[in-house]
Amino acid sequence: MTKILILGANGQIARVAIRLFLARTDAQLTLYLRNAHRLTETAPADRVTVIEGDVLETATLEAAMAGQDVVYANLSGALEQQVSRILSAMNAVGVQRLIFISSMGIYDEVPGERYGSVLDSYRNAARVIESSGLDYTILRPAWLNDRDDIAYGTTRKGEPFRNAAATVSRSSVADLVVKLAMTPGLESRGSLGIHKAP
Repeated sequence: MTKILILGANGQIARVAIRLFLARTDAQLTLYLRNAHRLTETAPADRVTVIEGDVLETATLEAAMAGQDVVYANLSGALEQQVSRILSAMNAVGVQRLIFISSMGIYDEVPGERYGSVLDSYRNAARVIESSGLDYTILRPAWLNDRDDIAYGTTRKGEPFRNAAATVSRSSVADLVVKLAMTPGLESRGSLGIHKAP
């Protein structure tokens, strides 16, 4: 049974991913977030554990991470600092698999666009992850919508981002998160752009 730690569990993509994990898999989920009272949906107690904490709190993070198979991070804010703590905790407890939500444009891969310093925190976080020895996958979605459709394509690092003007659903990103978490070795050490399928 796969054990998955979800950092930033109240994030919009994370909430959809949690529903998909519970509906499609037998994974055990640990939901990690700063304010546990913000979780509004109920989940089966035999499959879900909720931990209140900040990813910058090393002891709490390491305790939550111990025994997990996959870490899925859906965060905002001081991303480079957060990523450094996450990687340190993963190394400390021996967890190898990380799925990290970033943003399109961090490699200047969107044709005709230069997002500049607004994406620096995402760029720096990705650089730290890519220099680690971990089994990571970075996801770089296009602008997001809340439609309940799953229709997406992917591009790899070094390829131009496709269909960047169209929004992609959070359900599509969550679908890929679940596939990555439940399929060992899938897109290991990869960085995937996620676009709306034309």
